[in-house]
Amino acid sequence: MTIDIHAHYVPAELIARIRSARDLGVEVIDGAQTPALMFEYGFKVRPFFPRLVENTAQRVAWLDSEKIDYQLVATWPDIYAYGLSDEKCVVWHRLLNDTLAAWCNSNSARFGFIASVPLPNAANAADELTRAIGLGAKGLMVPANVEGINIGELPLDHLWKKANDEGFPIIIHPVLTGPAPRAAKFGLTQSTQYTFDTTLGAGSLLYSGVLDRFPQLTIVLSHGGGAFPYLAGRFDIMHARMDRQAQGDVALHNPSEYSVRFAYDSILHAGKPLRFLAELVGIDRIMLGTDYSFPPADLTPMNTLRQAGFSPREIEQIAEQNPRRMFRIE
Repeated sequence: MTIDIHAHYVPAELIARIRSARDLGVEVIDGAQTPALMFEYGFKVRPFFPRLVENTAQRVAWLDSEKIDYQLVATWPDIYAYGLSDEKCVVWHRLLNDTLAAWCNSNSARFGFIASVPLPNAANAADELTRAIGLGAKGLMVPANVEGINIGELPLDHLWKKANDEGFPIIIHPVLTGPAPRAAKFGLTQSTQYTFDTTLGAGSLLYSGVLDRFPQLTIVLSHGGGAFPYLAGRFDIMHARMDRQAQGDVALHNPSEYSVRFAYDSILHAGKPLRFLAELVGIDRIMLGTDYSFPPADLTPMNTLRQAGFSPREIEQIAEQNPRRMFRIE
């Protein structure tokens, strides 16, 4: 079995439920090709990418074309809507999880469900995680920042403890919540800004001591870890030379030592960087991913593994054994 651990999907039922809902704080804005969402606090999301809302047959046809047997799907992080009130954010994420879980359960031979939770309220997030596990979630996706605050700087120990105790993997995914004018051209948002966000999220988690307080917590970094693996030595230097108390650096070890605590998807789009990642952290920390639905998706993921020079046994470990173990896929 070949397993893709990083993809996104928005089922048609979610759009239908929003149209019929009252006092949700979300409305559908119809577009020429695909709809968009507008949230009551003033945030309008870009129209849905066509592959994000394609029908089941189209998604399965693509999986078959790439010989991918099973795909874990999360909602679109752009619609987490953390600007809603706590009460409405809870209702919104219940709807996100209910509709995505139902779609995955109806197509359970090919798809598994990755949950979302109503951050930054840690108690609400932990409660929704408990409920999502009951719905059959295989993992949780959270953003690398929440409204501009790095994920490791938020008081989320209640959520981290729940995931730690349950052995439940958490995928860190980048989001862009404000203007980034220097990344507005040349595709720099996709190639650089998002991976930069993942890097900041990873640094905040290790420096703030999250990985020390919760030693069984499985954190999966999107897009090959952003720049963190490449910059691990620079992280070490700053750990040694900064005023740790002033900076809030409570990490017990050098940052590079945490590189093997994180897990990583394979979405690097080239063999040599992926080979470097494997040499740094080990084959057992890497899993196949595509980011399917978005423009920077790896649409030939198995070929990327072959470009890295991995042996058939190593490819099997990345594409099947590691995902089975970390996400408890039977």
